[in-house]
Amino acid sequence: MKKLLCLLILTANFAFAQMPNIANVWLNQSAPYIGTIGNDNEVIRLKVEISEQNKKNDQEYFVSGYSVVDNNTTKYEGKLTITKYKDGKKKGVVYGDYELAEENKGKHSGVFKGKFIYTFKWNKKTEKVENPYIEWIGNWKSYDGTLDFKTNLKNQ
Repeated sequence: MKKLLCLLILTANFAFAQMPNIANVWLNQSAPYIGTIGNDNEVIRLKVEISEQNKKNDQEYFVSGYSVVDNNTTKYEGKLTITKYKDGKKKGVVYGDYELAEENKGKHSGVFKGKFIYTFKWNKKTEKVENPYIEWIGNWKSYDGTLDFKTNLKNQ
């Protein structure tokens, strides 16, 4: 009986736990995420200019900004969705999905889709995050369906 009671209390805590607002994390201290796109590993930069937590679902964040490949700069809007969170005493890990739709400006615009991993260390003394590491792994597909490239971006 005690085990059942503990299980119910633990389940209730998870069900009603609120995700803290980490919208500033995605801004990456105003620096772009840098990585590669395509078979030739072209350099891509993805800048998040706006990041807001969804008021109806605290596991979602609305983001917008722009992507840059070669001299092609395209605005995008989309969302990040947290799917899993592991909290350790010294290290935390947040897993999720992203989908970012670029402004339709022809053949070289499309949709980024994939998964992200955000790892960080928690400093108890300063009560601040240290060594944040964010990686976005996925694909970019053009709107007309003729181009489909692997992408990998990281905070620098």
